[in-house]
This record gives sequence, structure tokens and C-alpha cells, in this order.
Amino acid sequence: MSKESSSTTFSDQLPPLKSLKDLLDPSQVSWEPSDLQTYGKDWSKHLKAQPLALVFPKSRQEVQTLVRWARENKTALVPSGGRTGLSGGATATQREVVVSFEKMNRILDFNPVDQSVTVEPGVITETLQNFVREQGFYFPVDFAARGSSQIGGNIATNAGGIKVLRYGLMRQWVMGLEVVTGSGEFLQLNHGLIKNATGYDLRQLIVGSEGTLALITQATLAVTRPPQEALVFLLAVPELEGLMKIYHSYRSQLPLLAFEMFTDKALNHVLKSSGLKAPLQERAPYYVLMELEQTSDSVADQAMEILSSALEQGWMVDGSLAQSPQQARDFWRLREDITEATAFAQPYKNDISVRISQVPDFLRQMDSLLTQQYPDFEVVWFGHIGDGNLHINILKPESLSPEEFLQRCKSVDQQLFAMIQKFSGSVSAEHGVGLVKKPYLEYSRSPAEIQLMREIKRAFDPDGILNPGKVFDP
Repeated sequence: MSKESSSTTFSDQLPPLKSLKDLLDPSQVSWEPSDLQTYGKDWSKHLKAQPLALVFPKSRQEVQTLVRWARENKTALVPSGGRTGLSGGATATQREVVVSFEKMNRILDFNPVDQSVTVEPGVITETLQNFVREQGFYFPVDFAARGSSQIGGNIATNAGGIKVLRYGLMRQWVMGLEVVTGSGEFLQLNHGLIKNATGYDLRQLIVGSEGTLALITQATLAVTRPPQEALVFLLAVPELEGLMKIYHSYRSQLPLLAFEMFTDKALNHVLKSSGLKAPLQERAPYYVLMELEQTSDSVADQAMEILSSALEQGWMVDGSLAQSPQQARDFWRLREDITEATAFAQPYKNDISVRISQVPDFLRQMDSLLTQQYPDFEVVWFGHIGDGNLHINILKPESLSPEEFLQRCKSVDQQLFAMIQKFSGSVSAEHGVGLVKKPYLEYSRSPAEIQLMREIKRAFDPDGILNPGKVFDP
């Protein structure tokens, strides 16, 4: 299907919408303008939502019915979870029907022997975390949007977050999936097995596919034992080189749970918006937020020894170990509140990654490029530096219109992504491709890879009705 024919089919030939209410209870269908605007887009700022209708299935059978209706009526479907993504992957821009999974929000089963939990896709991440904790276990995929993101969306984007260093990405915790493909076929993938050497693992194809291959209707997830009490450190670092020296010193000797960084510019915005006090006596251009698991009584002593050595060698100029759970939470707020603290400036965001060992070289080159290209813009960056992932936020000056600001930012993207390509990095580390990063996919994926992805898409979704136009064009 060509791009042009797809546009004509999905945008110009509107389906008989009344038949939607014949498929579902009337309360499960809406085309109220306020609902369409709320559910028709994710957190990406520069895309206009234009959904045709909104539906709320409550079961796998209803999802199958919707897909078959969509095929028959040549209508595109956009799956919608918590809509916390930043790449437009859950934004309906071409008169699609939005499929919200918020009513499929049950925790279906917990098995302490298998150490697994089975859920519907609309379960909120934090709800799952709390449920598992009550059973004496731990679900480690964690990030600032835990209170609104949904499990289906986490799987569809292969969510990362603040504990990737210790526990890996979402795909490491997906034991089994039930999905409905674009042809309306129901698949049960992997059945929660740990070992299964029977051909292609289609479950892992669905993880990270951004709703372009199938709609997730159920997931079986692994859980683990809770970590031991954590030690939370905040360190002030004067030079980029010190970041990785500190990282290597701790990672090579102690059980590191998280290693996050942010700049002094980011800290200023959080302090201003939150009312928190400056956490350290000495200020520095960079800060490290580090969490260690106290697996033995010696961890704290070893951690302090490394801290003293880092101070002596000038890798850091100040540091503090949280002395209470509240202080630990305040330290984490300095990192997790950056997005909210900078939202007033309508930031233009990039979410990128390189190999951990390349972070210092990449940061120097990136900082030089952004300083040169944005001399009159404030650039705030932070990241999960322990896994090579950086978030770049370019703040809009009051003097520029959103249109002018967007144009200037996009003019630099190709230079930034060409730099990432030289490092064999990723133009999207954890927010997916969606619509925003689609023009730049070639900087991280070869033409052969993209063509194979198109062929996989056609095998799962022969009519191209699932989230069309996302990740790549037909």
C-alpha cells in the first residue's frame, strides 16, 4: 500500500460510525470533541490530534471485533494507553479510531511459584508495582510517569527508566503475551515459559513495536525479590570525565541500582519550581544521583571509601549520602522533577543513546554542537548515564513563536543525529519512533533493516490498519 493510497483510504472514506455502537455498548464509544482531544494524543507537544472516534474495549473478544470492523471498513486504529510517550506514537493525526485500553485494567493472576503476574494492558504501572509489593515481590521497571503509564504501552515501547542498569528493559520482564494481530487473529505467545527453543520468538517482536503489529490484550510478567535497603548518594561533579570515572569505580566494586545525572541548569529549574533547598554546599556543572543496594554490611563502608578517593582525585567537589527515606526521596525529586519543572518553556526534546564508554566523548561533541547552534537558547540535559541514555531539552525563549522555535530546533536535528550515527547510537533510546523520530530512523537503522521491518509489518497487519504511518511509511 502506498503512502498516498493509505491517506485516501483512511482519511477520505469515512466508515459508518454508527456501526461502532452496534459493536460495543454505547458507553464504550465516544466522539465528543473533548474526549477526542484528550485521548487522541500523547505528551508530544508539536502534533495536532485529529481522531475520528474513541472506543473503550473491555475484553479480547471486543478487540478482535474492532479489528475485524476496521479491516472491513478500511479504517485505521491507534492504540492508546497512558499516553505518556513523547514521539507521537499514540497520536491520531489522520482521522483514525483511537482504541483506549483503560477499561481493560484488571490484574488477573499472581503466581508466587512462577514468580509471575498476569495483567490486562490498561493496568497502571504504579498499581502493578504496589500489588506485587503487597505479595512480597518487586516489579522493577520504573520511571517518573509510573502513576499514569500503562503496562500495554510500556511493552509496546520497550520502556526503560531509572533501574535499567540493574534490571534491564521491559522486554526482560515479559514472559508471555496475548495479542490480536492486524488481521484479527488471536495469538498466545510463549505461554509464560522461561525456556522455549521452538523457533522465532514472536513475543519479542511485539515488544517495542509501538502498536504497529498487534494489539496487546494480556501480558504475563516476571517479578523478582525486593532489593535490599538502598543507599542514595548525590554528588557534585566539576568535569565530564569525572562522571565516568565515578561510574566505573562504583560499578566495578558494588551493586549499583541506578546512576543518573543532571546539569546545574536542570537543578536550578527544579529548585525554583519545587521549593526544595540546594542539596549540597558546593555547586558544580554536573550532578550524579546514585543508588546502591545494601547487600551486605560492608557496602556502606566501601561506598564511602570510594567517595573519599573521588574527592581526593578531584572527580567530585561535594557529596552527600541520604540520611533518611525523606531525604532520599528529595534527592530523587531533583532528577525526576526536571520534566515538570521545565514544562513552562515548551521544550523541544530529544532522547538518544550511545554506548556507555562513549558517553564522555559524545557529551563533549554534543555540548559543542548545541552551544554553537543555540547560542540564545537554554539547553537542559539529563539522563540515565549508567546505560548511555541522555535526554536533551531545548527551552523555548518567550520571544519566539512555537512555529519559529520548532523550525529552528528541527534544523539542528540532522546534525545531531548524524553525530549519533557516527557513534552507532540511537536517535530514540526509550520513547520510541512514532511520528516525531520517523524522519530520522535511517540514522540508527540500515535500509535493509527498515525493509525487513516493513515486511514484518505486512505479515502481521496486511491491510495496514494498526497505527499506520508510525515508525516508518509503508
